[in-house]
Amino acid sequence: MERRIDFSRDRRMLCGACGHQWRVDLDWIDRWEQGEETCPGCGMTCEHEDSPRVTVDPDDPALDDRVARFFWYHTSTQPDWPTRNFDPAADLTSGTRMMMGGEQRVAEWIARQRAKALHVGTYEAAVHNMLRRMRDQADQGSQFYLYRVRLKPSVVVREGWLVDPSNFVGDVVLDEVCPPGVDVARYLNYHEDPGGLSLALGRDAIASVQRIAVPLPDTGDGGWVRDAVVAIEGVSGTGVPATGKLARFIRPSSSRAVLGRELGASLAGRLPVNLQDQFASAAAFAEGEDPEQWARRTSGLFDLIDDPTRVLAALDRQDPREV
Repeated sequence: MERRIDFSRDRRMLCGACGHQWRVDLDWIDRWEQGEETCPGCGMTCEHEDSPRVTVDPDDPALDDRVARFFWYHTSTQPDWPTRNFDPAADLTSGTRMMMGGEQRVAEWIARQRAKALHVGTYEAAVHNMLRRMRDQADQGSQFYLYRVRLKPSVVVREGWLVDPSNFVGDVVLDEVCPPGVDVARYLNYHEDPGGLSLALGRDAIASVQRIAVPLPDTGDGGWVRDAVVAIEGVSGTGVPATGKLARFIRPSSSRAVLGRELGASLAGRLPVNLQDQFASAAAFAEGEDPEQWARRTSGLFDLIDDPTRVLAALDRQDPREV
């Protein structure tokens, strides 16, 4: 079952100090993160340890114990996620194994890697995760894949939900959240699609996946793509000098690169505020990049958020792969 996709939906806040709960829009959260809003119940600001944070909406359909009836999503640069015969040490050289401390240490590391939970979430969370990786993990030029996940109908879901159990690098040990007899744990996602419920689970909980490469190829000559290409190709490649104390150390950007970044930032301004910075970074025009390829890719990234219908239709055309 497909749930309604809404990147701009309101979120529910919970104050850790006074327990007040209320509903806000994304612009309110943006102002609050900048210290411009306070808890309506006690006046707490974002600087305090017990300050308000997003919490799960009690009307979230994923609170229903029939979690397996919903589609879940994941984005990855792996073209075969989740890998059937996962070998985290497949690419380790003999030199790397020695640097890690020898075969015993490598075996312990492999065991830790295999003990990690997989993560799936809402469509919004999957797209948000991809943009975050493009910005924070140097994956801007990587090919990403969007997976639609079906769970086995027989999965046992842990009662209730957890606060995001991920460590500082986003890892969750499966056995710590799914005790014996439990296949899936719901958790409040703070980082992608904040306030939404994501799942921590093992490979055995997944029945099948459908995969498409994203962004989708731009099949038409859309107005924005056409105008962006004309604008970029219409300027010279003359360098725009940097200013400031460190200007002499900075290589000047070309006029094309500056314009391309401005066009990407302008498109980002049409998105929900919590995605704008990540999108602008992911859509940044690189020196020497082909204007048409950049424009079509950027338009495709935008459509993932602005018009998911074409993405869902593309997934519908893919045969499920059993896991």
